Amino acid sequence: MKELIINEKDNVVVVMEEGGVPVGHKAARVPIKKGGYIIKYGHIIGRATEDIARGEWVHTHNMRTCLDEERAFVYEKQESSLPKAEDAYFYGYPNANGYGVRKYIYVIPTVGCVNGVAKTIAEMANRENGGRADNIFALTHQFGCSQLGEDAENIKILLCDIAQNPNAAFTLFVGLGCENNTLSGIKKELEPYDKGQFAYMSCQEVGDEIEYGLNIVRDFLDKAAEIKRGKVSFSRLAVGLKCGGSDAFSGITANPLVGKVSDRLVALGASVVLTEIPEMFGAEQPVLNKCCDIGTFGKLNGLIEDFKDYYRKNNMPIYENPSPGNKAGGITTLEEKSLGCVLKGGSSPVVDVLKYGDRISKQGLSVLAAPGNDLIASTALAACGCSVILFTTGRGTPFSACVPTLKIASNGRLAEGKSNWIDFSAASMDEDGLFDLIIRTANGEYICKSENYAEIAFDKRGVTL
Repeated sequence: MKELIINEKDNVVVVMEEGGVPVGHKAARVPIKKGGYIIKYGHIIGRATEDIARGEWVHTHNMRTCLDEERAFVYEKQESSLPKAEDAYFYGYPNANGYGVRKYIYVIPTVGCVNGVAKTIAEMANRENGGRADNIFALTHQFGCSQLGEDAENIKILLCDIAQNPNAAFTLFVGLGCENNTLSGIKKELEPYDKGQFAYMSCQEVGDEIEYGLNIVRDFLDKAAEIKRGKVSFSRLAVGLKCGGSDAFSGITANPLVGKVSDRLVALGASVVLTEIPEMFGAEQPVLNKCCDIGTFGKLNGLIEDFKDYYRKNNMPIYENPSPGNKAGGITTLEEKSLGCVLKGGSSPVVDVLKYGDRISKQGLSVLAAPGNDLIASTALAACGCSVILFTTGRGTPFSACVPTLKIASNGRLAEGKSNWIDFSAASMDEDGLFDLIIRTANGEYICKSENYAEIAFDKRGVTL
């Protein structure tokens, strides 16, 4: 049986060829007694629920999680040996919000009631685009009215953040006129940052809303035509990290490879953002040890505990994970999934902790508050200022956030079978190849497979009227 040992401390191996144990799943490297720890990535991922013989399949039928929801964490700083930042450049657009890797025009509804209007304006404008902008996207959603308190505030903040993404050359906000998420509130929020890149339209206050909005976007297109790419320092580049539909190879190929590239980006002066807080459950200590100081440790530990309290408040099990798709791919416990997931952050120290709706303020690796849901987390990454997202997957997905989303497959089978979805196969572990693809994407030389899509979604925790 062909097998892979990830860490010499491990008492399981990953099966690499067809046989009695499914490919990608675990087999016992040595006999494991009932109640004994299962070790992978050099860390405990569960306990055996029965005696397991050497070579036997190790999965949900004979192991379980051993996570303790009440465990307290201590700060054991992990020293970083990353090289000093060097001068590096990409060729970006000097958009009003910063230097973008794309020249997009967003049409953003303040409320779901006007989604159709926003889509019609964007579709008609794209037919007239003529290459003046890279794309015109209607970023539709179902919210903006009937939300209260924190949810209502988050919708406003996140939409304003998206409009300030470096890739957004111009943004038209389309309101209805009677929603809670008012145009006046958005305008007030954006006023300090307005350099002429924002416009506002209330459908109840204009005649033909389609023609009115289309004329605004036509004016944007004329202005966008004058914006040209130029040489930009890597310090103006921010890259988001996300994984979705993991398999057993995600923690062996795609996520470690992205971790190496993340370290390289940070060393060159870029910012990198790790999110999906619930997918740190089970790998809390290794992530917390990456914090640059005790204050950052306290903020991140508090953020993780806040997410756990949210689960408890709603009477949900904290460790209700992995998903059926994860289990089919060979992931058994949340510890196993999380330890593979957090590898995307590489070895860089965590320099900042961002709340949901915060924007990047420090160069280096930041952690952002957002759930694991693919679209909600990717939206939060775009809203905090990431202009590219690296999305690892072992199962595949066609979706894209509202910024270029590079899909990185953990295995060659997926990359070949879904070549219309996948931009890069991590099976080769080609660090230079992935890094080069990111640079070509930033320079506009490569267009992501899913870049004609642009979707957004929001975290919602409260009452809908």
